[in-house]
Amino acid sequence: MVWLILGLIFFIGGHLIPSVPGLRDKLIARFGLNGYAGFVALPSLIGMILIVVGTSAFRGAPGDIKLWTPPAGARHLSFVLMFIAFVLFAAANFPSKIRDAVKHPQVTALAVWALAHLISNGDLLALLLFGGLLLFAIFDRISLAVRRVPLRAPATGFGGDIKAIVVGAILWIATVFWLHGLAGAPLL
Repeated sequence: MVWLILGLIFFIGGHLIPSVPGLRDKLIARFGLNGYAGFVALPSLIGMILIVVGTSAFRGAPGDIKLWTPPAGARHLSFVLMFIAFVLFAAANFPSKIRDAVKHPQVTALAVWALAHLISNGDLLALLLFGGLLLFAIFDRISLAVRRVPLRAPATGFGGDIKAIVVGAILWIATVFWLHGLAGAPLL
């Protein structure tokens, strides 16, 4: 559990750097854009590694207690939410009406992803991992709005939406049938 919590602290901490007023500009002025990127990327990468190690070690351990029983249909709802999360994640990379409407689809995708997993799991591991990332995503989305982070140029057609849906669907299918199993938790 310690590695998981430490991983969350590093991952979220690295991603919180841009939300501290003036810190981004100070780090860029002192270390350049690449140095600043390192201040965000390095703790995030270390955090991801620790999260994977911590999750693997904690899954099924005696300390991973059952906290609640997921409601009937939670697994099916999670499959739908995950499809939405993958489309949102893909939409962050294309000029699309989806991106224009959601404003920050990658952060929203993280929130939907975390919520989907929190709904369908009822153990301490899920509460720590997905609950922590859901709280971070909510905070980050609010922070982006408060800081008025500029949005990319609006979409001019629906080509980006089609790309986002197709790429999201491919990622969703690959995850359901293959990638989730590689993470040690096969879905089918």
